[in-house]
Amino acid sequence: MTPTVLSTPTDACEVACVHPEAVARAQGAMPSADALIRASAVLKAVADPTRLRLLSALASGELCVCDLSVLAGTSESAVSHQLRLLRDLSLVTNRKEGRVVYYRLDDAHVTHLIRDVVAHAAHTLTSPLDSHLKSV
Repeated sequence: MTPTVLSTPTDACEVACVHPEAVARAQGAMPSADALIRASAVLKAVADPTRLRLLSALASGELCVCDLSVLAGTSESAVSHQLRLLRDLSLVTNRKEGRVVYYRLDDAHVTHLIRDVVAHAAHTLTSPLDSHLKSV
């Protein structure tokens, strides 16, 4: 049987074909539906510039809400709201010392995630995405 030729953009296959072994391998490596939903929520949280700024600051070590407010350039109340969301997703954890609340990244996975995404963004600063973002 001859593959059907489709009219598609250059970033898509030019023929309709499926590679069963590759599909089976990828399907076997896929996370569960629940894990994908949770991961999507984490990425959505990290995608917010203010929350990413907070997480990036916490990658350097523990900081109190007042310090994070200065770094984020927003009110302590707004920072607390963002931190609550990040805590609910197990991205940050906190401790209270007297009347001061300190936050830190929850674990090494979060530290790696934040450092890797920021490094990747810095690495790709001259990519075509930049011109796309400027036009949005």
